[in-house]
Amino acid sequence: MSLALAHLRVCDLGGQLAGAGATKILAAFGAEVIRVEDPASNGLWDALRGVGPYVDGRRGVNLGAGFNNHNVGKFGVTINLRLEAGKQLLRELVAVSDIVCENFAAGVLAKMGFGYEELCRVKPDIIYVSNCGFGHTGPYRNFKTWGPIVQALSGLTFTAGLPDTEPAGWGFSYMDHIAAYYMTTAILAAVHHRECTGEGQHIDLASVPGGIAMLPTEVLDWTVNNRRGRPHGNQADFSEMAPHGIYPCVGEDRWIAIACRDDREVALLSKVLDEPELVSDRFSALGQRLAACDELDALVGACTRKCEADSLAVELAAAGVPVSVVKSPRERIEEDPDVAAWDLFPKVTHPEIGAVRVEGLPLRMSATPWSIGRAAPCLGEHNHDVLGGLLGRTDEELDELTKQGVI
Repeated sequence: MSLALAHLRVCDLGGQLAGAGATKILAAFGAEVIRVEDPASNGLWDALRGVGPYVDGRRGVNLGAGFNNHNVGKFGVTINLRLEAGKQLLRELVAVSDIVCENFAAGVLAKMGFGYEELCRVKPDIIYVSNCGFGHTGPYRNFKTWGPIVQALSGLTFTAGLPDTEPAGWGFSYMDHIAAYYMTTAILAAVHHRECTGEGQHIDLASVPGGIAMLPTEVLDWTVNNRRGRPHGNQADFSEMAPHGIYPCVGEDRWIAIACRDDREVALLSKVLDEPELVSDRFSALGQRLAACDELDALVGACTRKCEADSLAVELAAAGVPVSVVKSPRERIEEDPDVAAWDLFPKVTHPEIGAVRVEGLPLRMSATPWSIGRAAPCLGEHNHDVLGGLLGRTDEELDELTKQGVI
């Protein structure tokens, strides 16, 4: 089967999750993605390169599993953009590329001499994608962001956590993934536009609005009702269901998620749990259940904590109650037959890390499926392949460029 994007070459100056996540998707569909990094930064141009998780006690710029996960299928070169010889190499790489991606802070690449106008002089139909916290326009364009900052600014932190406690936010930057998905979509739209018109363009993408897009109901509630959201833990967002939560089961750290949409499902839950109190007069309608939500959750939890999570989930699902075990990583990754059927965690062999799982893509395409078969590049791993084979530098020239600190 053909790879849908095999006709595209991407010069990838991005990193972290937002930039690397988008080009990982392009690479999985066959695009030739060339990851450009700095040889003098010891691999820390991308902060993920040398950080955990790790497969063993070894540490180093090529051993970060997060970097490997987000850069599978790519080629890797090192180019020192502080030197004119390095800038010339990048110009040559841009000249033979279809797309240039970066997620530096706004204006950083332009100060190096590689803004959109400069790139157009190198390749008139180039598609240039910049991805940062606030984009390249507006009053906040010069602010620098990181995952927790984007969460706070976008409003996500305000809505997360337990009732009557401080907002919690998340330790992980989910907005980076959202920005990567938007970035992928925008690139494909720009490629289609160029194929129709011959015209490239600049895609200016911002992660903070990407975070805002993750809470549209809260935005709507404020806009329509002038009502601010609140952290509500596992309760339903707009009091549309009860019970709706996570409940304890037999065993250490074993939990089950239950969401009852109407009176009928509450009755089914009552029958499976053998707890008639759930359908007593005080819980007979949604309004009453919401008014006594804490009491209702305590009653459900008292029943579930006597049950084994897996068997209870099977019984409730068979009865027609929306339910799931709160799965541990082992259960989800190692034991779930659905994950295996989708091949969501393919294995790649990294030259230094060894054989490891990476995240696949949660979709199937009958004519142009994705493919992940090559691990992320070690720092500068493909300098000879790309700078020599693609750009035509001889081995002697590459050796000299290495001595000069250009690559």
